[in-house]
Amino acid sequence: MAKIAVVILNWNGREFLRKFLPSVIANCQKNVEIIVADNASTDSSIEFLQNNFPQIRIVPNRTNGGFARGYNEALAEVEAEYFILLNSDIEVTSNWIEPVIELMESDKTIAACQPKLRSYHEKEKFEYAGAAGGFIDEYGYPFCRGRIFQHIEIDNGQYNDATEIFWATGACMFVRAELYKQFGGLDEDFFAHMEEIDFCWRLKNEGYKIMYCPDSIVYHVGGGTLPKKSAQKTYLNFRNNLALLYKNLPSNLLLPVFAVRFPLDGIAALKFLIDGGFKDFYAVLRAHFYFYSHFTDLHRKRKLLKKSMVQGIYKGNLVKEFYLNKKKLYSQLNPESFSK
Repeated sequence: MAKIAVVILNWNGREFLRKFLPSVIANCQKNVEIIVADNASTDSSIEFLQNNFPQIRIVPNRTNGGFARGYNEALAEVEAEYFILLNSDIEVTSNWIEPVIELMESDKTIAACQPKLRSYHEKEKFEYAGAAGGFIDEYGYPFCRGRIFQHIEIDNGQYNDATEIFWATGACMFVRAELYKQFGGLDEDFFAHMEEIDFCWRLKNEGYKIMYCPDSIVYHVGGGTLPKKSAQKTYLNFRNNLALLYKNLPSNLLLPVFAVRFPLDGIAALKFLIDGGFKDFYAVLRAHFYFYSHFTDLHRKRKLLKKSMVQGIYKGNLVKEFYLNKKKLYSQLNPESFSK
């Protein structure tokens, strides 16, 4: 039986651990090790775990290096065949591990996989962070089966097929440990947000598959560390999106993609300003300043990566589809527009 490690990254999430860790413990078999990697919490998370869950292994990180570094440092100390990266604000269900591992065991080219994510607060709906599997359009805008921008669908079984996707959510990502380590894990410069998209893109560029398994269901609170309306989140999303595009796009697409993407970011910044969101407006400017000032570092990373036109990129403009063509559902997108 495969050795599996469920690794929960925690930063000042004692109350999430109190609420959701019991469901993880109750729904893991004996071959599953449960680990909490703590990012230098100051809310007595470690003491709480030691007093209430002494069977849980704790890996203390010396500093809060964000989602990416936090996982990289912790997973370097974990031996397993499969890692399950699990947010602390997720409620798992019975039989949430076995279907995903069975799917991955059936095809050695599957590098990573995610379950179906539904909302903890509105359980009939998909959850923003992963829904039924992630994709991006050719200009880098992420979306999911079940979620385009802020429009989230009710789960009526419309995405109950196991299928290849572009990216698996970092909120609950199953990944082959060997490949995680071989390809350097998450890009620590991302700190948080979109690092899993970058990681999955790198895996796909190496010929591996990313999958979605509907037979496993978890419920995600979402926004546990940064609130949804946060200028810091705006900054990280815009900054990291530019970085993942530059790192991973084939050379022939760099100019046409950025020629469209830069003006779109300008429009987004102006909309923030008009709507009274000066901090978000400034966050977009900061993101672009970071991109230009760190261009040398990004170019160095780009030169080390294999790049190709991989499966699952939507060859169109999602902003246009959503706002002008009123396509709010994944099923309304043209399936022939996805790269094969």
